[in-house]
Amino acid sequence: MASKDADPSLGYLTRKDTEVKLPRPTRVKNKTPAPIQITAEQILREARERQEAEIRPPKQKITDPTELADYRLRKRKEFEDLIRRVRWNQSVWIKYAQWEESQKDFNRARSVWERALEVDYRNHTLWLKYAEVEMKNKFINHARNVWDRAVTLLPRVDQLWYKYIHMEEMLGNVAGARQIFERWMSWMPDQQGWLSYIKFELRYNEVERARAIYERFVQCHPKVGAWIRYAKFEMKNGEIVRARNVYERAVEKLADEEDAEQLFVAFAEFEERCKETERARCIYKFALDHIPKGSAEDLYRKFVAFEKQYGDKEGIEDAIVGKRRFQYEDEVRKNPLNYDAWFDYIRLEESVGSKGRIREVYERAIANVPPAEEKRYWQRYIYLWINYALYEELDAGDMERTRDVYRECLKLIPHEKFSFAKIWLLAAQFEIRQLNLMGARQILGNAIGKAPKDKIFKKYIEIELQLGNIDRCRKLYEKYLEWAPENCYAWSKYAELERSLAETERARAIFELAITQPALDMPELLWKAYIDFEISEGEYERTRGLYERLLDRTKHLKVWISYANFEASAMEENDESSDLPQDGVEEYNHEAKKECVQRARRVFERAVNYYRTSAPELKEERAMLLEEWLKTESSFGELGDISVVQSKLPKKLKKRKQITSEDGGVTGYV
Repeated sequence: MASKDADPSLGYLTRKDTEVKLPRPTRVKNKTPAPIQITAEQILREARERQEAEIRPPKQKITDPTELADYRLRKRKEFEDLIRRVRWNQSVWIKYAQWEESQKDFNRARSVWERALEVDYRNHTLWLKYAEVEMKNKFINHARNVWDRAVTLLPRVDQLWYKYIHMEEMLGNVAGARQIFERWMSWMPDQQGWLSYIKFELRYNEVERARAIYERFVQCHPKVGAWIRYAKFEMKNGEIVRARNVYERAVEKLADEEDAEQLFVAFAEFEERCKETERARCIYKFALDHIPKGSAEDLYRKFVAFEKQYGDKEGIEDAIVGKRRFQYEDEVRKNPLNYDAWFDYIRLEESVGSKGRIREVYERAIANVPPAEEKRYWQRYIYLWINYALYEELDAGDMERTRDVYRECLKLIPHEKFSFAKIWLLAAQFEIRQLNLMGARQILGNAIGKAPKDKIFKKYIEIELQLGNIDRCRKLYEKYLEWAPENCYAWSKYAELERSLAETERARAIFELAITQPALDMPELLWKAYIDFEISEGEYERTRGLYERLLDRTKHLKVWISYANFEASAMEENDESSDLPQDGVEEYNHEAKKECVQRARRVFERAVNYYRTSAPELKEERAMLLEEWLKTESSFGELGDISVVQSKLPKKLKKRKQITSEDGGVTGYV
C-alpha cells in the first residue's frame, strides 16, 4: 500500500527518501595545538628531498690523442650538420666558433667566423664577438683587421667605432685612435660621436684640437644644443671673449629656429655670470621681440626673475607687462576670433605707449575678419576698427592714417548684406573736424547710396541744417521719404522744417501727401502732428475736416475723445482771440462758448451712438467714453449739463442667487 506522501513523479517515493544526506561535519573537540608543529619550510624541504635525481650523461675523460681526435671529429660533424639545417641561425655559428676557440684551434675558429660573416655580414654582433675573440687571445693585428673591415662595411654602427677606438687607446696608440676618429667624422655621425672625439682630445689636454673639432661639430650639427656646448667649453677654459663670440654667431644663425628660446636664455645667463647686466637685459629684450610669444614662456619667467634681481621699478614693470603680453598672446593664438582678448591686449599696449607695438596689435586684430557675413558676428569686430581710428586721431595725431583706417573699414564691410551707420557717421564727423566738408558729404552720400539707414539720414540732415543749407535738407528729406515712405517720423520732421521756415502751404502739402500713403509705421503720430499743426495755425475748419477724415478711417476711442476735447478747447481759443469792441465781447463769448459746448456734445453723442449701434460688443470703450463726457460736462461749469450724460451711464446691478436645500426648497439668497 502506497504512502499518503508518495509522489508519482518520484516513482512513488516520499520527499524524505529522495533527500541527499550529507555526512555530519566532525566537530573538533580538542582545540589545543599539537606538540609538534609543521612549518611551510619543512613541507618544501621534504618535497625537495623526495624528488628523483636528474639523469645526467656520464662525464667522459679523454686520456689519449686518439680519443681527443675522435671527440673533435664527432663535435665538428654535429656542428656542421646543425649548420646545414639552420644556416641562418647566428647562435649556432657563434657556438661553433667559440668551441673551436676553446680547442685552441684559432685558424679553424677564424674560418668559422669568416663563413658566418659570408652568410650575414650586416650583423654587427658577429663582428663584435669576432674581434673580441682576437683581442682576448692577444692577436692585435688580426683584431685591427677585423675592426677595419667592420667599420668599412658598417660605418653607421657606432658601437664598432667605439670598440675600435677603445682598443687603440688601451694599446696607447693615440695617433691611431685619432686617425680612426677622423675616419668616423667623415661619415658625419650623430652628436654623441663628436662629443666622444672632443672628450678624447681633452683627455690628452689637446684644447686647440678640441676647439677645432667643436668648430666642425657646429657646422655638421647646427643646433642650439651644439652651440651652447661649444660656448660652455670656452667658458670652462676661461675664454670669455671666445664664448661670447660663439653665442653671437649662434644668434646670427639660429635666431629664427623653434628652440631659439633656449639659446637666448643661455646667452643671457652667460652675460649675467660675467656681471654684464645691461648686455643680459638687451639679450632678453631682443629675444622677446623676435621669438613667437607662444614659445617664450620660460624666457618671460627668466626675464622677470632677472629684472627683480637687477632691475629698477620701471624695469620690473616692463617685465610684468611682458608677462601679461605673453598671456594675451597665448589667448589670441588659441582663438584669434576672441575679440575681447584683443581689446584687453590693445589696452595693455596703450598703457605702455609704444606706437609701433600698438599699431602692430591693431593690425593683427583687424586681420581676423569674422568668417560668416552675418551682422551678429561683426558687432564686436567693428569696434576694433573704431578704436583703431580714434587712437590714430586722438593719441597718435596721424590724420592720414585715420582716414585710411576709415576707408579700409568701409571697404571691408559687405554693405549689400548689412552695414554699420556708426562707421559712416564717425568717418563723416572726422572729416568735418578736419574742415573737409566736401569729404564728409561724399561719405554720407555714399552711405545713403550703398546702405541707407534712419540714423544716417537724420545726422546728414542735422549737419546740413546747422550749416543753413535748406535746399540740401529738402533733397535729403525727399531721398529719405523715397527710401522709407512709411516712416512717419520723417514726414513729421519734413513738415516741421517747412513750418519753421513759415512755408505753411508746403508743410500742409507734405502732411497731405503723408496721410495718403498706403502704409505707415505710426499713423496716429502723423495725424496728431497734422492736427496740431492746423490748430496752431488757427485753422479750426481744416482741423474739423481732418478729424472727420480720420473718423472715416478709424473709430478708435482716443480719436473721438480727442475730437471732442478739440471742440471744447475751441471755446478757450475764441475767448483769447476775440477782437470785438468791449461792449459786445461778453455777449459774443457767451454765444461762442455755447456753440463750443454744443459741438463737443454732438461729437460725444455721435460716438455713443456709434458704440451703441455699430459696435455693441465694445462695452468698456463705451463706458470710458461716457466717463470722459461726464468730466467734460463738469468742466463746462454752468453751461454743462451733467444730467444728459448720467442718464446714459451704465447702471450697476446686483444679482442675487437662490440657495436651495437638499429637498429642493429655497432657503435664502446670496
